[in-house]
Amino acid sequence: MPNKRLLLIALLLLTLSFVGLILYVMHEPIPKIDQQISLILQNYHADWLDNVMLAISFFGELPYSLLMVLCVAIVFFRYKYRHEAFMTLSILLSGLLILAVKNLVNRPRPTQFYVRLVEINRFQSFPSGHVLSYVLFFGFMVVLMRHRNDIPLRTRKWVTYISLFYLISISFSRIYLGAHWFTDTLGGFILGLICLIVLCYFYFRYGKRFER
Repeated sequence: MPNKRLLLIALLLLTLSFVGLILYVMHEPIPKIDQQISLILQNYHADWLDNVMLAISFFGELPYSLLMVLCVAIVFFRYKYRHEAFMTLSILLSGLLILAVKNLVNRPRPTQFYVRLVEINRFQSFPSGHVLSYVLFFGFMVVLMRHRNDIPLRTRKWVTYISLFYLISISFSRIYLGAHWFTDTLGGFILGLICLIVLCYFYFRYGKRFER
């Protein structure tokens, strides 16, 4: 079980950072740093790169994000990892959180006036739901692969490598596609970490009740 005091300090710092970022983007809807980073990432573009970036974002789209979580939870349950299955399913609750924050901040998406739009989105921009869900889901997969030594080593390595790839690449994908500003992805990353810490706390706190 991770140190409770360190978890509380991390949660406090991340929460303060997230609140500060909310206040910043509400006061400055399109900061220059956002425009500059989008310009850098979109400076080189090609059809093949568009397809790669769309593929990276694929698992953050409905209904595929829902199906991904359900399928992984079913696999865990099938192999009698009941606690892992339950905690994986609980990730779906983050969808309610992201909708609530998006409606609260109500930040518009980037437009063609500022960026090249490869992907058109319906909901508000801040924070990035893709980044939050990837940090929470794939981050939790990394934690599980490090914790469950009874899972075959090769499986743990592959799941960890794939998860880290999506964790690292999703922010670049969202900005490149013109779906989000940099501060949107930063907000999604911070909120994702907050959710991941809470999820891991409950996972380790109540894990022994579900041991086989």
